[in-house]
Amino acid sequence: MSPSLSVVADNDMKAAASVAPKAETVAQRVRRLQQEARQLAKDHIKALGAAMVEVETLAAEIAEGGDAYPPGVRDLARRLVEDCEARVQTLEAIVARTRD
Repeated sequence: MSPSLSVVADNDMKAAASVAPKAETVAQRVRRLQQEARQLAKDHIKALGAAMVEVETLAAEIAEGGDAYPPGVRDLARRLVEDCEARVQTLEAIVARTRD
């Protein structure tokens, strides 16, 4: 004799599906999006600082590159090193003042 099979409804699954997750209020969504935007801005500023340091390093290599580079290019690179260094310090100071 083979066992008989039957389809049984899963009432627990239906009950779980009918309970919708608590909806986010507009104010909660605004706060969440603002926090997300602040974090993205922090990440973007960090990327800017890293790029400026990379430009400073590249410019220093060119400034110290000797006769392989034209004198005007070496001079421009030397000034760019000084400018980038000052700008990175300014950026770091601004970020330090505005931390949450």
